[in-house]
Amino acid sequence: MCCLWLWEVQRAKCRNVQISQRPRGVPQMGEAGQEDPKEMGRQDVLPSQNSSDDDVNNSVTLSSCAESDGMGKFRNTYINEHAQIYVNPTQFYVSAVTCEMCGTKGTTETFFSRSKRFCSVSCSRSYSSNSKKSSIIARLQGRPPTRKSSHKLSLKSQTEASHSKVNEQHQESRAFGQDATLAGFDWGNYLEKSGLLAAPVSCFRHVPLCAQWDDIYVRLKVEVLNTHTALPSKVYWIATVVQLAGYMALLRYEGFEDDDSHDLWCNLGTADVHPIGWCAVNSKLLVPPQEVHQHIKDWKSYLMERLVGAHALPVDFHVKMADSLRCPFRQGVRVEVVDRSQVSRTRLAVVDTVVGGRLRLLYEDGGLGPSGEVLSDFWCHMQSPLLHPVGWSERVGHSIKETDTSVNMSSHPAFRKVLQNSVPDQFKKLRTVYMGDTFFEEGMKLEAIDPLNLGNICVASVRKVLLEGYIMVGIDGVEIGDGSDWFCYHASSHAILPVGYCENNNIPLTLPPGYDHATFIWTKYLEETGTVAAPRRLFNTDDVGHGFTSGMKLEAVDLMEPRLVCVATVRRCVGRLLLLHFDGWEPEFDQWVDCQSPEIYPVGWCEITGYQLQPPIGPEPPQGQERSHISKKAKPFMGKRSKFSPDRCAGPPHVPPKRTRSRIAHSRRGLSLGEPGAIARRGESRIAAFEKSCREL
Repeated sequence: MCCLWLWEVQRAKCRNVQISQRPRGVPQMGEAGQEDPKEMGRQDVLPSQNSSDDDVNNSVTLSSCAESDGMGKFRNTYINEHAQIYVNPTQFYVSAVTCEMCGTKGTTETFFSRSKRFCSVSCSRSYSSNSKKSSIIARLQGRPPTRKSSHKLSLKSQTEASHSKVNEQHQESRAFGQDATLAGFDWGNYLEKSGLLAAPVSCFRHVPLCAQWDDIYVRLKVEVLNTHTALPSKVYWIATVVQLAGYMALLRYEGFEDDDSHDLWCNLGTADVHPIGWCAVNSKLLVPPQEVHQHIKDWKSYLMERLVGAHALPVDFHVKMADSLRCPFRQGVRVEVVDRSQVSRTRLAVVDTVVGGRLRLLYEDGGLGPSGEVLSDFWCHMQSPLLHPVGWSERVGHSIKETDTSVNMSSHPAFRKVLQNSVPDQFKKLRTVYMGDTFFEEGMKLEAIDPLNLGNICVASVRKVLLEGYIMVGIDGVEIGDGSDWFCYHASSHAILPVGYCENNNIPLTLPPGYDHATFIWTKYLEETGTVAAPRRLFNTDDVGHGFTSGMKLEAVDLMEPRLVCVATVRRCVGRLLLLHFDGWEPEFDQWVDCQSPEIYPVGWCEITGYQLQPPIGPEPPQGQERSHISKKAKPFMGKRSKFSPDRCAGPPHVPPKRTRSRIAHSRRGLSLGEPGAIARRGESRIAAFEKSCREL
């Protein structure tokens, strides 16, 4: 009874408070809870026109960190000391809608038609066309057409079209005639020579079919293209999975038994592998390889004996693969992303290209070259912590660069599209943190991965506390006076670590200038600087069983040049942190990443999505031996203060370059977090080494 009485009193207070600022689109309420006549003609977004006074009061959140439920209600509403409710216009929340044809997310303001069911005219027409086809099929079958069946047909056709598009993109990347350096890289041969294993797909939570990969295992039966035949047309044969390496599978044709001389590596996500029964459905021939054709007389009985009780690739494997490759972002969507020329602020950018969930972003004031090439772009995954919805910077108190309106980008195709702002539902939800009296405070010390030299974990300080659990961190001893090299981390980030983490895990700690590892002690350093260490309870130290082990191979983004996905090896595992080594490069270029980073992928991911994989420069030396075939200059990125002016050469294509020379020009041009007057990434030693390797080939 007491709780009910307090609740009624609180509701009564809510009825008497005044709204100090009303977001655009919210109707003004009269004394009796009725809408202002001036607002009757305006289309409501929240609350709806049918909302009562009780609904409006219930939509007001009385806590600064709570969020209301339901669509079209206030979020992050504050009550000041004068009992007035303040609603920040940037916190005005509009729920997302989803296109019924392609699955793209957006807002009702940007969607097509009155019903707001489709994101574009093409999706609306495609849906209508599929509905007509469904109606015709239903009439021929003697049953009435239904809306549900037409929707299912459109969804199925869309997933199949998406999968075929991925395969066409992959075949196109093969057909463009890459040179031997890029086209000759073979994951299967590389794994066999190195004698190492690949990280399983189940270790990567953000990749296609991660949750279903437990259904893929050794001894599965598949139908695969038969390459051991002299027939002019394509024929297929049944094979067994004998080994898995990421998305790659080592297959053995039925009939070879224990003979592994004809085993072949194949990517399970491509169009060359099919479930059992696919050939029968699609009228394709099953022909055994020539080498075993004469050894077995009755192939029908042999196959029946081998297939009875065997496990096969799931029938909907490729449909699920295509469906999981869908991305909520499309060309023309506006976002906020870190400014690569000054990492302490963000900039407005527009999505130009989407490849396998990776986004190529064009800064709105980046400018265009004489030939229309983009002068400033940025690559990241759609789940990257560097990516935010429009309005995020103002909401949390982060610095954002004002867009230079004098720069005209309208001639670029991405800016000719109808632009729409991204919505929060398109982004990965972060872990909720409590910002009470025991949160991070300015001046607290911690250890953090250097965002400008990701192979170092440094002594760092909290420089500023933002809203919603974000903090600005600076590296001690090398900071610029204006704070332009501070970096924003969320409190749940695994890139910030408690004091003593490196010492406890035998990791070299990068110290401020003037300090020596032999004499550095954290307690003494805190006394000298007059600071305190951030409490350990504030850090996200949960340790999950990620499944990675030292020596595993994978495909990883070079975060200092994020347009490149390279062959990499897990060099070390420390809790959730992985130390990645890029094959073909010195250990000084290694990078620390979280085990759930969206910028690491299983073996074969690039082949599935059509993204260009950057192979190692040369063969990896045996373990325990130093690499001598690459002569590098002094490390240009150490110390973080070297300057570098990148060449303004032709901009990259929508996907990373396919030819060696274009890759060289692409690498010279690209800096992820540095432009003139900012921190350089690796200098030109990497480019010189790559050119030398190409000349030797």
